[in-house]
Amino acid sequence: MNGGSEPRRESAAATRPSDGVHESRAAARNRPVASAAERAVGAARRAQAGKLELGPRDRAIYYLMLGLLHLLSLIPDFLLYPLGAAGGWLGYQLDRRHVRIGMRNLEIAFPERSVAERRRILRASYVNLGRGAAEYIRLGGFFYRRLKQRVRYDGLDYWNELKARNADRGLLILSAHFGNFELLPTAHAMYGHKIGLVHHTQRFLAGDALLTFIRERAGVEVIRKHKAARAVLKALRKGEAVGIPFDQNAKRSEAVFVPFFSEMAATASGLARLVAISRAPVVPVYLVRDPSMRTHRIKVYEAVAVQHTDDAEADVIENTRRFMQALEAVVRQYPEQFLWTHRRYRTRPRGTPPIYDS
Repeated sequence: MNGGSEPRRESAAATRPSDGVHESRAAARNRPVASAAERAVGAARRAQAGKLELGPRDRAIYYLMLGLLHLLSLIPDFLLYPLGAAGGWLGYQLDRRHVRIGMRNLEIAFPERSVAERRRILRASYVNLGRGAAEYIRLGGFFYRRLKQRVRYDGLDYWNELKARNADRGLLILSAHFGNFELLPTAHAMYGHKIGLVHHTQRFLAGDALLTFIRERAGVEVIRKHKAARAVLKALRKGEAVGIPFDQNAKRSEAVFVPFFSEMAATASGLARLVAISRAPVVPVYLVRDPSMRTHRIKVYEAVAVQHTDDAEADVIENTRRFMQALEAVVRQYPEQFLWTHRRYRTRPRGTPPIYDS
């Protein structure tokens, strides 16, 4: 079975809190005066190094947002969920630039479908994001553990079997901005399955700190992208699982070009290179929203078959192609739950025209 085949079934509990924001008082007292630009650059560098350090302004914004999330989480479900769906629908109506991007992506993915059908998929994708925002309020506020009750497993027996079989090399989780992508690692961690997540530090440091707090509070280990390789390999050697989002456009220096819906897409080669070193299995795992729109399934698919030959670069390209093929199969099955508004084909093979008009 490849990444698009049907998964197996079943269900399982643990957690650990953390704040995700670090700042030394002694360092703050002794820090020389710097311009706002220098402070921003320095904070970003320290964040990439692993510890997210906030200045007074970002820290104030962080606590303001955290307090607002807790306040909003007091809204009952019968109001919060319809408000989230309505917000997603409103976003579709107003967000013209990203709607254009989404429609272009859908034209590439489903050329056989009508414009009206592509619009329906994109509108449903926006509404899915709105529902995810409502659940994010739950996740970031009071009583966040209750969300665990809304998530069950398809394929837990297979997951446990893989974990036992690979206790000395861990598991690499192939995932994407799909379904409620923030709930996937946190729910998995709340069920007692230790997981690390490779994360690219955002420019908006207060928002990044909030995201980190919510993930770490549920038990997710956040691995900063620019220090990821060593940390990921260390976690794998301890038999742990590490999630890697695999659906974003990659910089040319980090990318190989492989097909995604028949169009060549710049795709990060890091996952394939980690596989070459660690020999860890790559397991597609996605959180799929049920037809009720209130519950979810963590679907664990069979590990992607990987190629290991004497030609390392050919293996990187072929295995990246296979990982992307596994993702495409799931997106084809549930297109309304995928994030279509990302400029996936922004980086182009040399000599080819741009995909997007902006």
